[in-house]
Amino acid sequence: MAELRRITTYPIKALDPFDRETGQITDGGVIEDDREYAILDRSADESYDPDTASVSGNGDYINGKRTAAVHRLRSTFDPEARTLMIRIQDETDAHTFDLDDRTELNAWLTDYFGRPVSVRRDASGHHDLRKRDISGPSVISTATLREVASWFPEIEIDSIRRRFRANLEIGGVPPFWEDRLVADHGEAVAFRVGDVRFEGVEPCKRCVVPLRDPDTGEKNDDVRQTFIEKRRETRPEWLDSDRFDSDFRLMTVTNIPTRDWGKTLRVGDSVEIIGTHSYSS
Repeated sequence: MAELRRITTYPIKALDPFDRETGQITDGGVIEDDREYAILDRSADESYDPDTASVSGNGDYINGKRTAAVHRLRSTFDPEARTLMIRIQDETDAHTFDLDDRTELNAWLTDYFGRPVSVRRDASGHHDLRKRDISGPSVISTATLREVASWFPEIEIDSIRRRFRANLEIGGVPPFWEDRLVADHGEAVAFRVGDVRFEGVEPCKRCVVPLRDPDTGEKNDDVRQTFIEKRRETRPEWLDSDRFDSDFRLMTVTNIPTRDWGKTLRVGDSVEIIGTHSYSS
């Protein structure tokens, strides 16, 4: 039986994951704390206020797409205290910062990255596809992660998880089950996790992040080629969605209808596919 095995959020976009047993769906259709904070580059505008300005206006995200330096940061999020403990990989000194007053955190990160940065909060989440109105949790199966890990004997499954950075992991299903949550352009696949309804929209187009060691940031271009070859070889026979325009796609991105905002996901929730319907995005 398909069930929710893992809930993972990324409280600070591009930094380390935070696993949880439950996750409330907030306004905007995201899991609480997921990408609630992001590090923004403000080197182009010293007067930039990241708490009032638009993300697309003056600041660009500091993330794994832009710099490997983010991978060398280890972070621990405390949801009750609203703090972030952070250290540099292979260094023992850790620093704890208040996420409500981010002055000291901004100064530390500015020093680390060597350019002026600020941490910006957005309760609706800093999601890459928000401009296209796709901001729900990402979904992958445990079996898919194991299959992908088998393509790279030198990479452990936890590293694969951290490279692909999914929110929801589904157990009790075969590899690439999440591809069933994708239909053609103009369609979505409705499915339910517990009592929360999702709309499966599209397979996630991958970037440079999966090619990098999540601890060191070291890039291995062979990972991309091997992934594409293996993805092509293992493509399910039933998969015919026109959204798969590239073999460098993995994980399904979703939306959650407004009527289901405020509901809660729980590890152990059953998962059921409802069916395909018309959809615009």
